[in-house]
Amino acid sequence: MTVCGVWAAVVLLLNVLSSITKANTVIDEKRRSFESEGSLYSWTGPNALARSALVERQEKLQYNCEEIVGNKGAGNDDLNPESFRNILVDEQHELLYCYVPKVACTNWKRVLMVATGKWPGSDPLEIPADQAHSSATFQRLSNYTLPEIERMLMTYDKLIVVRHPLERLLSAYRNKLEAKHERSSKYFQTRFGKKIIRRYRQNATEESLRKGDDVTFREFVEFVTDDSSNETRNEHWKPIYELCQPCLVNYNLVSKYESLVEDATEVLERMGVESVSFPPKPANSEPTSKKLEKYYSTLTYEQLRKLANLYKLDLRLFDYSLEDVLGFSLA
Repeated sequence: MTVCGVWAAVVLLLNVLSSITKANTVIDEKRRSFESEGSLYSWTGPNALARSALVERQEKLQYNCEEIVGNKGAGNDDLNPESFRNILVDEQHELLYCYVPKVACTNWKRVLMVATGKWPGSDPLEIPADQAHSSATFQRLSNYTLPEIERMLMTYDKLIVVRHPLERLLSAYRNKLEAKHERSSKYFQTRFGKKIIRRYRQNATEESLRKGDDVTFREFVEFVTDDSSNETRNEHWKPIYELCQPCLVNYNLVSKYESLVEDATEVLERMGVESVSFPPKPANSEPTSKKLEKYYSTLTYEQLRKLANLYKLDLRLFDYSLEDVLGFSLA
């Protein structure tokens, strides 16, 4: 090899080594930056399965939005702050949380109250549900200016917790209309129950019309799927798609009710929160999932078809199936 050839090889080798050194420096800087955001958070460890599931769900939701909804709402030019009423803001941990009634939202609000210092104790279950749901407890994203909303949507972590829509609907019915002698159910029986009985029950008794506390599941479903009036809509059974705008908000933390505690543990770890643990599901209560057949077997095929239509986007976007509940699909 000539002298020129040797020098050319040396220069090439030096350039390669320089590139490798720069690349390693960038990687080290990114790693240090990542670790400085929260020393607890890493891509390995005992919760790696939940971590992987969150990433997979985020990617799947983005894919489903593109496939099903297309480019609707893809831009921020027509953002309507009122669309984000259900999104709570935790500026301290740079987190947006879209609460969905009947999907552990009470406990998530309690946990965030402890994490942000809004509650002096460390046990979320000590917090009264009324206080967790108080409108004064958290700021909503809809209360911010449009530039602030856009900034938070771009830079904050965004959490959504989802559940099979038919399981969620049954949970709402049992808790708000079937339960007896509870303050929240009394409110729903007065506001909705009496109206449902008057509209859908022939020869209703005076007592039923007065109390509204014996609405059947069939009557409730008839009411929920009656699209002739907006008065049938309530956040406890409104589709998650309408509550949380999942194809407009790029949720990077998509938790499922089926893996609630594992997902919550991972989310709290990512937030760098050590002061609180997410409450486990009560061991002595029979889950709603065990009662699905009993209630849904009372419905007509037409009612099931209407429910499938009402929750079609929730089912498809979050990878749920009617077969999961009914044992068969609807043509």
